[in-house]
Amino acid sequence: MAFKIDKAEFVNRTFRMPKKLVDMMEYVCNQKNISMNKLVLLCIEYALNDLEEED
Repeated sequence: MAFKIDKAEFVNRTFRMPKKLVDMMEYVCNQKNISMNKLVLLCIEYALNDLEEED
C-alpha cells in the first residue's frame, strides 16, 4: 500500500464586509493568535451548524 496524502479542495471567494466587523474580527484574531481565514471558517461553520430550521 502506497503512502497517500489527501489534498483538501478550496475555493476562493470575495466578500464585502463592514469595516467595523473586520476590525472586530482582527481584534479576535490578534487575541487568539489565529489567521483571519481560520476565524472566518470557524464563524461560518458555527453559524451553519446552528442555523434554525424554518417551518
